Amino acid sequence: MIFAFNILLVITSVLLVVMILLHKGRGGGLSDMFGGGVTSGVGGSSTAEKNLDRITIGVGTIWFACIVSLGLLLKSG
Repeated sequence: MIFAFNILLVITSVLLVVMILLHKGRGGGLSDMFGGGVTSGVGGSSTAEKNLDRITIGVGTIWFACIVSLGLLLKSG
């Protein structure tokens, strides 16, 4: 079980780094390469950027759950 959480932690860590790097910074970002540069006038940010935000939050939540689960598993045994 600990091995599975370690593998999941490594995968989510790499995904989290990639997702954060894809976000648009102050002067644009890597997300411009994938259509993130086209903005809509209504929300101020593109649909691609909103979806990237949601995916990043999801991966971050899974990463956090792995950290807590590993901590509890290693503390108990």
